[in-house]
Amino acid sequence: MAYTSDLLRTLDERGYVHQMTDAAALDRLAVSQVVPGYIGFDPTAPSLHVGSLVQIMLLRRMQQTGHKPIVLMGGGTGKIGDPSFKDEARKLLGEDGIKDNVASIKRIFERFLTFGDGPTDAVMVDNADWLDKLEYIPFLREVGQHFSVNRMLSFDSVKLRLDREQSLSFLEFNYMILQAYDFRELAQRHGCRLQMGGSDQWGNIVNGIELARRMDGTEVFGVTTPLITTADGGKMGKTMAGAVWLHEDQLPHFDYWQFWRNTDDRDVGRFLRLFTDLPLDEIARLEKLEGAEINEAKKILANEATAMCRGRVAAEEAAETARRTFEEGAAGAALPNFAVSGGSVTIVDALIGLGFAKSKGEARRLIAGGGARVDGEKVADENAVIAVGGEPVKVSSGKKNHGLLTAG
Repeated sequence: MAYTSDLLRTLDERGYVHQMTDAAALDRLAVSQVVPGYIGFDPTAPSLHVGSLVQIMLLRRMQQTGHKPIVLMGGGTGKIGDPSFKDEARKLLGEDGIKDNVASIKRIFERFLTFGDGPTDAVMVDNADWLDKLEYIPFLREVGQHFSVNRMLSFDSVKLRLDREQSLSFLEFNYMILQAYDFRELAQRHGCRLQMGGSDQWGNIVNGIELARRMDGTEVFGVTTPLITTADGGKMGKTMAGAVWLHEDQLPHFDYWQFWRNTDDRDVGRFLRLFTDLPLDEIARLEKLEGAEINEAKKILANEATAMCRGRVAAEEAAETARRTFEEGAAGAALPNFAVSGGSVTIVDALIGLGFAKSKGEARRLIAGGGARVDGEKVADENAVIAVGGEPVKVSSGKKNHGLLTAG
């Protein structure tokens, strides 16, 4: 359908929409008022990774089109863990671990959103503020009566675990009730009318919409995004080296920049729409480039995505490091660094220290396959020792991953 609100038109044109409840009514609401909308993030680690970036950008698009983003930190639900489409239960975190992760993750959102007290300023809330205070029996009587176990068992996220005969604890089973309650609580506390999330959250979002209607008669809405996969069918943000973290203390600026630079030609236009603020007409021009010219579009994607998450200076430094590394054969200062004590290190330990291999077995396979180089020279001997003195030594894994060994 043709949307009249800037919000839905922007989300639609940039490729964020997978499913939506009552699109026409939400479109009318977004034209008539500022719509507060939220997305929840469970603090399971000190940083979010690129897999969460679509959701962060959704909140950014809300603010850009004149609406109010609500970042919901799952300090309460994080004590359970979302079982949606997981093969097994997540390890339960302690109170201190959750608090530390929440504090760490908050820093990420300040780079993408403007926080404050204005009508479209973002706010950050923690569902521990209300979930930790619930009295179990009264909660079951007030809220639990609105949930059908039969229907809860029919959701794909639950059926997956049951069909595979994998355990789904009663603790995890309660997650969807608590998430639905979050929506109702945010509607009451902050006038929230919209919940957004990935496609795996559709069932949880619908539960929240129905709960708000049954308990309070409030009309609220839901939007989900498509699962973002790469052109080769892989999951967005998953690489051979592991997760692509948004925090620089868990992934160097250069590695973050290089992740975007290595985007498949077929994904460039889509990723520019989703992960940058470039105008759509400029993106349309860039995605038509072919051959060697498409590399310029990839550099723009890497620069813009890195600048948004890490800052413009970090993006420029990473781009310059890439230029010197690949065009001049030099070693840029922003490359991953591994400090070596004792004056030498084996090639196997160097590959692990730089994050190019997770184990000695993986490092040996990389060497055997001809993928390891030291200062541009291929290393065939897995027992090779690298001397590290005054000048940094460049170690490469394949054609695209480079790092420096320095004297520690």
